[in-house]
Amino acid sequence: MSRGSDARRLVRKFACGVLATQSLKFPGYPYASSLPFCTDQHGRVVVLISHLAEHTQNADRDPKAGFLVSPLTRDLQEQARVSMIGDIAPVEDAAITSRYLRFFPEARQFLQIGGFRFFRIEPRSLRYIAGFGSIHTIAAESYLAPHYPIADAEGDVIEHMNSEHAHNLIDYCRHLRGSAPAGAEMIGIDCDGFEVRADSELLRFEFASAVKDAGAARAELVKLAQASRA
Repeated sequence: MSRGSDARRLVRKFACGVLATQSLKFPGYPYASSLPFCTDQHGRVVVLISHLAEHTQNADRDPKAGFLVSPLTRDLQEQARVSMIGDIAPVEDAAITSRYLRFFPEARQFLQIGGFRFFRIEPRSLRYIAGFGSIHTIAAESYLAPHYPIADAEGDVIEHMNSEHAHNLIDYCRHLRGSAPAGAEMIGIDCDGFEVRADSELLRFEFASAVKDAGAARAELVKLAQASRA
């Protein structure tokens, strides 16, 4: 795998990051705050922001933005992290809305209230720090995943796994995460891996290589099920 796909896979592991936009109140200075996010099928960051938020006002004036994903640990310099710069803009897409709400179902109340919009960051460049002394500048075209058929099949795969193979999802959690949830459901799948909500915990599982369509996803999930029973 390339450094770009490594960086994308790392970003997908996080559910919260720090967004920085160009301050409207204090021109020339960045305004930063943490907020939940998910990625779209290409790996672009998607966030939900109120029309009252400073980020919305900033983004409406100037799309230049930064986004950081990083673990919060004492040995931070030894941990992998990604800082991206790009352009943030509103996005209206039913697939993105459905995907975000599967990750953050509590956000549905914000959409019902009104005044919230989805924003997506189109990356221009990324700084990928794989660990101490391992620093890489990643071009956007290297980071972004191509449009594979698995993107269009996501809903069908999720429905099938949750209705027919929920027991396998629990096995994945036990085998790869050492947990034994009472229930588990798949909430997202992309070319790099998939997410499972195990009770109240969100777990990310990675594929060994890019999975391009539903058939390839099925083959990988079957292998994982077999390994989980071993």
